[in-house]
Amino acid sequence: MKIGQVAASAGVSVDTVRFYERRGVLPAPERLPSGYRTYTPATVERIRLARRLQALGLTLDEVVDALHATDQGDATCASERWRLEAVLERIDAKIAELRAVRREVTKVMGACDRGACVFADAEIGA
Repeated sequence: MKIGQVAASAGVSVDTVRFYERRGVLPAPERLPSGYRTYTPATVERIRLARRLQALGLTLDEVVDALHATDQGDATCASERWRLEAVLERIDAKIAELRAVRREVTKVMGACDRGACVFADAEIGA
């Protein structure tokens, strides 16, 4: 398969395929004598897996690390669970941060309701 076919099949851009190669998500492809990259259908599945892991909240570095563990045959649900637990910790921290901001916005809205408008008190351009 050529790079455009891989990109279309995986639902990503050609630039994404190249980026994944540079970052180590994908192994270096074989090249034809003409210099064109040539890929196997497994490349499409690897890109899809990488995208799914990113959608679950893993960073690209974590995805690369997880894929390398898979390549070495060391990856199991039990051995990789910690990655998902780390994602949950980040999500919980973000939720706590958003709740704190929500409380603050609610306080400011209450102050506005009592006539203490923060917008009217702010100096424009300050």
